Amino acid sequence: MLIRTGRRGLLQTAAIGGAGLLLPRAARAAGDPWDRATMIARTVRPPVFPARSFRITDFGARGDGTTLNTDAIARAIAACAAAGGGRVLVPAGDFVTGAVHLKSNVELHLVEGATLRFSTDPAHYPMVFTRWEGIELINYSPLIYAYKARNIAVTGKGTLDGQGSAQHWWSWKGPWGGTTEHGWREGLPNQRPARARLFQMAEDRVPVEKRVFGPGSYLRPPFIQPYLCENVLIEGVRIRNSPFWNVHPVLCRNVTLRGLDIFGHGPNNDGTDPESVDMMLIEDCTFDTGDDCIAVNSGRNEDGRRIGVPSQNILIRNCRMKEGHGGITVGSQISGGARWVFAERCRLDSPELSYAIRFKNNALRGGLLEHFYYRDLDVGQVSQAAIACDFNYEEGANGRFKPILRDIRIERLRATGAVRVLDSQGLPGAPVTDITLRDCSFDGVTQPSVIRHTERLALDNVRVNGAVVRSLS
Repeated sequence: MLIRTGRRGLLQTAAIGGAGLLLPRAARAAGDPWDRATMIARTVRPPVFPARSFRITDFGARGDGTTLNTDAIARAIAACAAAGGGRVLVPAGDFVTGAVHLKSNVELHLVEGATLRFSTDPAHYPMVFTRWEGIELINYSPLIYAYKARNIAVTGKGTLDGQGSAQHWWSWKGPWGGTTEHGWREGLPNQRPARARLFQMAEDRVPVEKRVFGPGSYLRPPFIQPYLCENVLIEGVRIRNSPFWNVHPVLCRNVTLRGLDIFGHGPNNDGTDPESVDMMLIEDCTFDTGDDCIAVNSGRNEDGRRIGVPSQNILIRNCRMKEGHGGITVGSQISGGARWVFAERCRLDSPELSYAIRFKNNALRGGLLEHFYYRDLDVGQVSQAAIACDFNYEEGANGRFKPILRDIRIERLRATGAVRVLDSQGLPGAPVTDITLRDCSFDGVTQPSVIRHTERLALDNVRVNGAVVRSLS
């Protein structure tokens, strides 16, 4: 299978091309978009590993909660890869480590009672090629990282602890209005100067190898980031207190997230940010986060347009979203576009969950967003709107790049505590188009919907506070 990058980009094969998944002729003729979701579920398969096991304690690791085990874990991974692949086993214990770099054909497996506790010393995270808020750069390694690897996994019933807190990592954010104390005070260093410098470098098309950050820049690393990888499985583990985004696959194909328990209320603690991915299954996961639970991305502004690879063919099912800004979100780092995202049988409920379904973009990003199909969603409390489409995100209404959002179909969504049904705000000359709500009910609604620059909003058997409505305006 050929992997290539560039403007058209990612992981193109005879079956996967610019339009994404190629369906059988009968499925295409049937005209049911959920046939594509069925095909995604059948096509995405986790990697299979040889029946070999390499215990990290056999390579010198000690689970005493104090010994730094980075080198021992690296030796176990290297031995496993050299043998042709298998399982690197983390036994019960509290193992402190710096960055863990996976290799092809390696499964990192944490047994029940095992904890990988990641060091809070930035020096333990070497500089690597990565993406940060949708822009390529050289920065601190993610806590768990893989680059151009094939067949990799992180599995088990153990715990990954990023040790993000008011004492470590989180204060680098600077000013923040979140629900958790994050440790920053006026006069402390923060990410804002480096963030602005990185964004300007991207707009100026400074070569990536010259975008070197790291010490003194305060750009926090994500927790798990496979980059340009194929056949990725992350299953079962408890993920706690990431410095930044939790699970961030970039330019990957065939990715499975299953049975994850993700918790962290720190700044930008998104649950998962699939960025420019193709073919991904997210199922049976719990998200309790300090930002969006799931945020589908594809690059920010000029860098996203330069790389030009959309996120596509993503199926989300049987997940639980608790605290967060948005439950199922698309954007805002979305300049490469997104399409064919499906979600079904999810529970979204918390007084600290702002929106159940959220799209966020602006005229600085641009990008084509289309074909979003959601059904059988159980929404409890949300503090703002059940559904939001926002083209004014981060004050980007005056940019030169027209955002496009179209073809959203939501069926059998049941909300019991939505303050408002819909907040849809396109831009003059760039309306949100073609939203269909079918067989949906919204109770506890106390505020009217906000609908601006939105065209072809269709309601079919929609109830608000028990009454069938034909219009939300």
